Amino acid sequence: MPTLEDVYAKFGFASEAAQLLETELGTRLFLAGAIEAGLFESSDSGKATELLMFVNRQTLGQLLKSLGRTNDSIDQLEDVLKEALRQRNRLSHSFYRQHNWRRNSEEGRAVMMDDLETIHDSILVAYKAVMRLSGIDLDAVTLERLPTGHLPI
Repeated sequence: MPTLEDVYAKFGFASEAAQLLETELGTRLFLAGAIEAGLFESSDSGKATELLMFVNRQTLGQLLKSLGRTNDSIDQLEDVLKEALRQRNRLSHSFYRQHNWRRNSEEGRAVMMDDLETIHDSILVAYKAVMRLSGIDLDAVTLERLPTGHLPI
């Protein structure tokens, strides 16, 4: 049976997946904005800074709306992304309120873990789909060994 620490850890894993999705969508929005502003043809640090600040202020829902107004091809993922947004919002804003006292029993924590697994899976499906648009298939990535440090600068 899951412990309370297991529930907290799984909540953290789901939150991490949501932040990875948000970061990748932010990167796509920054790229689209940089292309539109011509930042690859002429460097304009003021425009770049303004664009970065705009992207960093976006919530996950705002990123999806902003990307929908660009030429980015995420529209084919609309259903997957909407579900991930719904699940992320539930995780961030109502998960513990919804489960309330379940944390105090083994059976309740098992229900919480099942819910967290559903949330995590939904967000990961969206993240992997967005990464595939960038040419990265996370399911195909294999490592002989995990990286243990940074490369020298």
